[in-house]
Amino acid sequence: MLKLIRLGFIVALLLGVSYYALVRYIQQIPLQLPDDIYTVTAGSSAASLCRQWQQQQQLTSTNCLALKLYLRLHPAQAVVKQGVYRLSGEQTLLQLLALFRSGKEAQFALTLIEGETVQQSLKRITQARYLTQDLHTAEEVQAMLQWPPEWGETPVNAEALLYPDTYYYTANSSARELVQRAQHALLNELAQAWEQRQGDLPLQTPYQLLILASIIEKESSYPPEKTMVASVFVNRLRKNMRLQTDPTVIYGLENFNGNITRTDLNNPHPYNTYRHFGLPPGPISLVGKASLLAAAQPAETDLYYFVSKGDGTHQFSSTLEQHNSAVKKYILGSKL
Repeated sequence: MLKLIRLGFIVALLLGVSYYALVRYIQQIPLQLPDDIYTVTAGSSAASLCRQWQQQQQLTSTNCLALKLYLRLHPAQAVVKQGVYRLSGEQTLLQLLALFRSGKEAQFALTLIEGETVQQSLKRITQARYLTQDLHTAEEVQAMLQWPPEWGETPVNAEALLYPDTYYYTANSSARELVQRAQHALLNELAQAWEQRQGDLPLQTPYQLLILASIIEKESSYPPEKTMVASVFVNRLRKNMRLQTDPTVIYGLENFNGNITRTDLNNPHPYNTYRHFGLPPGPISLVGKASLLAAAQPAETDLYYFVSKGDGTHQFSSTLEQHNSAVKKYILGSKL
């Protein structure tokens, strides 16, 4: 009887030591795959992945045999979830399988930038990695929009109907889903700006606020100036003066080489605010929060003009005489 007890003890000890050695071995198997993104396909298991990595010479047959023994003792760890995962620079085999069991798929980022056109945004969307491309045209973007009927005037096209921000998504998310999120964000931000607007603005609808905000967005990327830029345009609208803003002219040109000319300023296209009074028919770019709020709450000034200083800021003027002096100093003077 004593011999059997001793034998049982020895067997248990050997099994315990073997299990400890197996676990220690498994825990220390390094696995560094060539790419930082890995796709686990449907029907995969820990064992099938190990065989695949062995064929690719990422693991040895001994590694896979040890894993097979380990998984017999821990069958729950043999399950992996389909998905696209982001890998760290260094991980062990067990760490990688734990990631695949978790289902925590890689997050990809797409940034839509204020001041860009909807066509530029669509290009970013169509070039986004791992995003299912089920939307291709600006017309589709416009058709998806759920514009509140109580806002009256509806968008004439898809311009500015996406909110500029960074959007995160997992692999195989659809472009339509991302666009819906960007549109929902835009409607929320526009609704807040419209709710907070000054009561005496010469703007009749949220869409007109969006149009004005898009002009502010293109005219100034310097946040402290945006409310002053807004005040210039609001003051001009109140006086029934043409807005005379270059970005609207450029937006309506089919081909623009970077230099605005007298011919461009005389072009009769509907967005040319040198030729037409009031706001253009639609926005000219994606609009950020700062520009929306500036359009809703412009500074109270007597300013009607501004000119670029060439450093990202502007010189503002109340009279044409002051403006001409500023143009001479900052524009004509820089060309002498």
